[in-house]
Amino acid sequence: MHATPLTAASARSAALAHLACHARTDALPGYLRTCQCRARGCSWHPRHRGCAGPVLLALTRDRSGRTWRLADACAACAAATSHTAVVPATLLAPRRPGCSGRRPAPPGGPAERTRVREMLTYLAAALPQFTSPATRLLALQCALRADTRGHVRLPGGLLRGMRLRGRTELWEELEQAGWLRCTRRRPPLMEARLLDAAVLCQQPGSRARARAAHWALHPTPLALPAERPPAMQLTALALAAHLTSGGAAGSTDMEVLARLCGHSPHQTAELLDRLTASHTLAAWQHCRETDEIFWHIPQQHTAARPGEHGSH
Repeated sequence: MHATPLTAASARSAALAHLACHARTDALPGYLRTCQCRARGCSWHPRHRGCAGPVLLALTRDRSGRTWRLADACAACAAATSHTAVVPATLLAPRRPGCSGRRPAPPGGPAERTRVREMLTYLAAALPQFTSPATRLLALQCALRADTRGHVRLPGGLLRGMRLRGRTELWEELEQAGWLRCTRRRPPLMEARLLDAAVLCQQPGSRARARAAHWALHPTPLALPAERPPAMQLTALALAAHLTSGGAAGSTDMEVLARLCGHSPHQTAELLDRLTASHTLAAWQHCRETDEIFWHIPQQHTAARPGEHGSH
């Protein structure tokens, strides 16, 4: 409770900081966490195929933002609940001692994919729903490359490689959303300060996040040429972040993928068709009963088994 009224922007940061405090201090050990939605008869969402997947920390906005709920829920219930985002584990996990001396694995492993997937999930909740794909790609790099004080510096070479150099309207879109404030606008270097308190609490450290940011620029095995439209690049990145450990295929819910990319399900399906036509994907399939989508990578991009393919 605050003794004096807060502006909309500061109230949002205060609410997030308050919820983050609960998430850290009230967290249960993994073996004690259960789906609280199921414990309440799954009354938080319409009927779906049943509880499934790992138990996640879900943040739900209710009553047009007047009420917020932070609760453990299985992946299926979290995906079926409206106005819900999963709190990335990398925002909460403590540092593991003794890891600094290990030789890092090449970028593109499970750690980088998980970090990018969770950051896309965070941005889906933090940014307005119809934030443009190019702006989301820029915000992803800012969030992953920011220091502990929320300051980020993106050199001109990085922006030029992303085909975003000189795109001042993207920075203005993030400023209008109240997510960052530009502190230097003179090319080639762009500097900004992130305004969302949740970004300041990221774990692990900056080096691991920088590796994830580097992989996000070329998300093998689904990396696209830089001249491809940002909508296709963002969709390919989200698909790459959801690949299985073998790297030959992946799956998620259509609603989840659409939310991460800021598209409607219809637009997402069209982009998946375009990725298939360009041979970035071998094939994709949508199971309308469960809303799950599945996709496969061409054999020249991964060591997929002969004859492993899908249909649409």
